[in-house]
Amino acid sequence: MNNEYKTLAASSEETLFKDRGSKFFGYAFPVQSEEEVKLQIDELRAQHSNARHFCYAFQLGVERISYRANDDGEPNNSAGMPIYGQIQSFNITNVLVVSVRYFGGTKLGVGGLINAYRNSAKLAIEASQIIVKTINVRFRISFPYHLMNKVMRIIKEQNIQIVNQNLELNCTYIIAIRKKESEKTHQIFAGIYGLSILKLDV
Repeated sequence: MNNEYKTLAASSEETLFKDRGSKFFGYAFPVQSEEEVKLQIDELRAQHSNARHFCYAFQLGVERISYRANDDGEPNNSAGMPIYGQIQSFNITNVLVVSVRYFGGTKLGVGGLINAYRNSAKLAIEASQIIVKTINVRFRISFPYHLMNKVMRIIKEQNIQIVNQNLELNCTYIIAIRKKESEKTHQIFAGIYGLSILKLDV
């Protein structure tokens, strides 16, 4: 069972690939949703208001993968898929890669475009820091205040991350547990009288 995945630590530096007068500005962003994808592309369109093409690909998800590749007016599969190919090549997810093209007056042909967009995407990803993250399962645990010490001892012993907490008459924690440890930890909490535990959809 794979309990880890690779993604980007932060947005890349801007990169530049040139071919026969055309300029391809490359960018890579960590993203969590299609809304974030749209925001990043809108920002680039504002930043490069004179550019002709904003070609991109993104991949979201860890176990359930979704992706999209967009040629933005270039010939079919000459831009978006070569960019997506680099996302696959680096084996990263929750990522958006965009190549912004300024036309230089000379047509590159489909082969030239594929090469240019592939290289632009490669440069953008190489300008990023790739990090490894663990696949976590989230649970909500609810318990009366008198169980606090017992719960905190388990959280410390099992090295569990508290994502959110609400401490009132009843205490509620959202906790994140590494996937491979989740079943064992669920059983520990489920065995505490007066505590309820519910697995959350990510």
